[in-house]
Amino acid sequence: MIIFIFSIFIGRFFYIMKIKSPVYKSLALDQWTKDFEIPSKRGKILDRNGIEIAVSMNAYRVDLDMSTLRETLVNKKMTMEQFAAKLSPILNITTDKISNLLNSISPNGIPIKFAILARGIDKTQVDKIKELKINGLIISSDAKRYYPNNNFLASVLGYVNLEGKGVSGVELSYNKELSGTPGRTTYETDNKNSSQLPYGDSDYKDPVNGKDIVLTIDANIQSIAEKAAQKALTDSKAKSVTITVMNPKTGEILAMVSKPDFDPNNPTKNLKEKAPKSIDDIVKNNAVQNAFEPGSIFKVITSYAAIKEIVATEKSTFYCNGSLNVDGSPIHCWNLDGHGTESFGDIIKNSCNVGFAKLGQQLGKKRLGYYVSLLGFGKRTGIDLPGESAGIVKNPDTLNNFDLSSLAFGQGLSATSVQYLAALNSIANGGTWIRPHIMKQISHVNENNRTIVDKTFNDFGKKTILDPIAIATLKPYLEKVVSDPSGVGHNAFIEGYHIAGKTGTAQKANPKGGGYENNKYFSSFAGMAPVDNPKITLLVSVDEPDPSRYYASEVSAPVAKDLFSQIFNYMIMKGQLSLVKSTK
Repeated sequence: MIIFIFSIFIGRFFYIMKIKSPVYKSLALDQWTKDFEIPSKRGKILDRNGIEIAVSMNAYRVDLDMSTLRETLVNKKMTMEQFAAKLSPILNITTDKISNLLNSISPNGIPIKFAILARGIDKTQVDKIKELKINGLIISSDAKRYYPNNNFLASVLGYVNLEGKGVSGVELSYNKELSGTPGRTTYETDNKNSSQLPYGDSDYKDPVNGKDIVLTIDANIQSIAEKAAQKALTDSKAKSVTITVMNPKTGEILAMVSKPDFDPNNPTKNLKEKAPKSIDDIVKNNAVQNAFEPGSIFKVITSYAAIKEIVATEKSTFYCNGSLNVDGSPIHCWNLDGHGTESFGDIIKNSCNVGFAKLGQQLGKKRLGYYVSLLGFGKRTGIDLPGESAGIVKNPDTLNNFDLSSLAFGQGLSATSVQYLAALNSIANGGTWIRPHIMKQISHVNENNRTIVDKTFNDFGKKTILDPIAIATLKPYLEKVVSDPSGVGHNAFIEGYHIAGKTGTAQKANPKGGGYENNKYFSSFAGMAPVDNPKITLLVSVDEPDPSRYYASEVSAPVAKDLFSQIFNYMIMKGQLSLVKSTK
């Protein structure tokens, strides 16, 4: 019996000392050591002129040492729920949410040992937490993301979550560069697990702060676009307004606005008021993520194809009586009375659907489909912003005559704003496709307070795709759309600015399939100026304007006029542009 009992003890000792040794050693280390991550400071986001538009401010965080906290609450005869009720008004977090955290269980069924209670809180909150005199609350330095101009450039910037990680926009695209590398500290504690032992082992690793992202955005042009978009949203009683301004020679985005927008300092603040399906609807960047039927602004592409393929010349004529029957289905012109006999320039200036339907038939599905693909429709541009949509383009081989005729004036396909502007830039700059981009450079400040440039944007994807001679033929036609008093874009005209552009009023496709929605339109204006050497291109899109006044010539063209006027005044003041206005 003695030998049997002794054997049991020996077996038990062997099990504890040999088999379970790593487990108990780990538990012991957890009891007498503390291991904390030291957060790095997130890099700034600046505009091209160095204006700060996203920064990180000094703040505090509160972590929970659950073992010490549980022991303290027992000694104070306080429940987790009572403790949560004391924390709730200090942290502005519901009691239930704090209680759930305090009572959390790890996946293996063991109560958690460590948790993050709050991040980015201020000193006033910290002082109130200290007044509770509860051991187990570990207060340390932290950083809080702050957007000085609130909703300025919101859909482009995106926002960060409570853990300081980018969730959308630039904050997500360049999260790795902005985040830096956190540091770490490890030290031994006393038997109460509250103070560091003076001669115990310790280890410390400095955090490496994140790098700064300099955007292509010009804050002054962005401000002009923000105000124009908000005014258009209000005046046209629209669902949304999207404005994008670019440099056609570099692919740089100078301004990008989606209204309505949000405050990245508190993205969920108006969640119930705006009644979206989710937070994703609030932070969505329409210029990149929303594909729409371009309508008549697509006629620019068809016009180029017709010129290049010598399908249309200045001597070509088209007759419009208001509609065209294609394989038993009618195609209507916006002018139901018809335009009569028109030249090639006239069908562009008048935005005649009948004329372009005939032009599409003359081009044929192979040739028109080739230029649609060549200019990047149906493919992502590769812009350095998340969630880009590729749009939808049908396989040219599957097009019937009606589909082909509709495609010629921008129906039956969808595109994003950046996708369309990348194509328009190819015309504006003389034939080169360039990738749209938002990052100009990545930099950091060294120990000597000098700015070191780590990287400049170099993924342009440049390719010469268009014929400069055909472009030179097309541009005067597009200028007449705006300069001619009878042109559909004349409301964008400014004497001496030589604006070329195209309006587009597209009925919205039914999202459930099968035709189009009644009284719902996309009204757009796409343009470039000065036409002989464009400095900027822009696209204004108004989603679902008031159905009593929805034509792009009335809704979007006036917005474009204000944009060109204010942006050019700013560029002239900065010495970036010199315009000599012509006299009548």
